[in-house]
Amino acid sequence: MKASRKLSRRFALQGVYAWQLTGADPVEIAAHLRENEEFGKADEAFFSRLFHGVTESAASLDPRLAAHVDRPIAELSPVELAILRLGAFELAECVDVPYRVVINEAVELAKQFGGTDGHKYVNGVLDKLAKELRAAEIEYGRKMAK
Repeated sequence: MKASRKLSRRFALQGVYAWQLTGADPVEIAAHLRENEEFGKADEAFFSRLFHGVTESAASLDPRLAAHVDRPIAELSPVELAILRLGAFELAECVDVPYRVVINEAVELAKQFGGTDGHKYVNGVLDKLAKELRAAEIEYGRKMAK
């Protein structure tokens, strides 16, 4: 399951990136991604939840991100913006996934697809956002570590 979710995130990233750049219909983008021979190894339900969740709620995700970035959203690289949107959506809506996993997976995507130090930026932004969206989970983890 772990590998299939990782692959789902990668496909979701590709879809969000394509959607950001082209403005194409998310249904068409998803259909195109499903044609990839590796897609069968992905968790399709998780992919759909992430990809369609981000494309449907980008307008509400961006203000959350804007509070934690050092420049206007429009000035972020398209890859980093797509990764941050995915991470923000997962932090906000996928509470079954531990926040540390969300951040780690986003950092790995940034290392693989982003700029040289993009992973550090993604880590910092999502860490701040996690403190806002997952405060109870973080506090519980601190208490359990004592």
